[in-house]
Amino acid sequence: MEKTTTLHALKRFLSDDHTVISLDFQTMDTEDFANSANFCAAFAEELIDSLDENTCISEERLKEFEDIAGGKPARMASLFKIISKWCEESEKPLVLMIDEVDNASNNQVFLDFLSQLRAAYLNRSEKATFKSVILAGVYDVRNLKLKIRDENEHKYNSPWNIAVNFNVDMNLTVTGITGMLNDYEKDHNTGMDVVSVSKLIYDYTSGYPVLVSNICKLIDEDIHEWTSDGIIKAVNNILTMNTPLFESLINKLETYPDMKSSLYNMLVNGQKLSYNPDNEATKLLLMFGFVKVADNSIVIANRIFETRLYNDMLTSEEIKATPIARAGSFDKPEFIKDGILDIELIFRRFTEHFKEIYGENTDRFIEEDARKCFLVYLRPIINGIGNYYIEAQTRDNRRMDIVVDYLGKRYIIELKIWHGNKYNENGEKQLSDYLDSFNLKKGYLLTFSFNKNKDSGVKTTLFEGKTIVEAVV
Repeated sequence: MEKTTTLHALKRFLSDDHTVISLDFQTMDTEDFANSANFCAAFAEELIDSLDENTCISEERLKEFEDIAGGKPARMASLFKIISKWCEESEKPLVLMIDEVDNASNNQVFLDFLSQLRAAYLNRSEKATFKSVILAGVYDVRNLKLKIRDENEHKYNSPWNIAVNFNVDMNLTVTGITGMLNDYEKDHNTGMDVVSVSKLIYDYTSGYPVLVSNICKLIDEDIHEWTSDGIIKAVNNILTMNTPLFESLINKLETYPDMKSSLYNMLVNGQKLSYNPDNEATKLLLMFGFVKVADNSIVIANRIFETRLYNDMLTSEEIKATPIARAGSFDKPEFIKDGILDIELIFRRFTEHFKEIYGENTDRFIEEDARKCFLVYLRPIINGIGNYYIEAQTRDNRRMDIVVDYLGKRYIIELKIWHGNKYNENGEKQLSDYLDSFNLKKGYLLTFSFNKNKDSGVKTTLFEGKTIVEAVV
């Protein structure tokens, strides 16, 4: 359920027993936050506009708000005195609901407003005030103090410590998605396998409501295929959209470099980050929804976020300019035959390009550089038609499994750093087990060896009844 719909539903639910004052700070401009008098006038005007015939307010109180809205100079404390009188007179408790708070949170006057709210709340036994204040359109109330600062330091004198943790998990479960699609199926009779479709949507989104909604909307309105192919097409579309959600996430990475560095270490370098509630980067990643906690470790919130973040990191100007990335774009037409992605040929071309570009001069490569080379080679080949994600359980400094979905078919590619014959045999076993989980009989193993006596090239072997195409670079 989208935020606006949720707020309207909440207002209707509360209105029987409360007077709900619903404001939207998106309608207030920069000048309204220039000083206290401007803010009080704009706030009073918004408040008056929110009143309807069911709102109980005396003529005297309404006139006081109208005077302020009309330009009568007022301090913040004066505004709150009027509010206190109104709360005292009202037959129903007043609830203040403010949407788009993040639009207002880059200035001192808004901090003053929050401080007044806090003071009124703490003094509620002496003077009447709002029963509750609902701030919407803000990632986390703690985010406000990150945005409001002077030149030297964050303002930690907090009006936020009266906030109560909201512990309801807003993500959808597989059961929740299934119930929604069952209702849809009753109305539209598409013939979909509701259970399998629900599970696949969940696999890509981890139940993130906006992403679930986007997939369903795309299939319903544009794709018209309630199948695994339709879901993959929808995911591809989402990964190429410039939506407010993704723009906001990417902008956050530029604003908080430590957070971006942590994500890069997780995704590209394969570092596993233990959950530390006191680590600032971790707190930011959780607050903005990039990650979640699983088994006391930090993991990316969902596969769509992960792929979008990979794409952003791998398509930076520096990486796009590398010869190996250009080679992938140039070779792309060769790799699709009758709707089948020829991974074996991709391996052959990649090993040739790698040798041509770097030769034996790989001493300067660190292990994650090698894997990054293959990812930037692969991405333009599948871009726009297929998508990929990295299996989180295998993302470490030695091994990485890539799952590629392309034209309705799935390919498992394991990237591995050579650490001796025994480790290589373990890699084949791990790949075989992983193929079992997808009911596949063919997999691909790309081994990076920095041993000068390596036997490079591509070969095909059988292992536990599986066909494994292995390339050594």
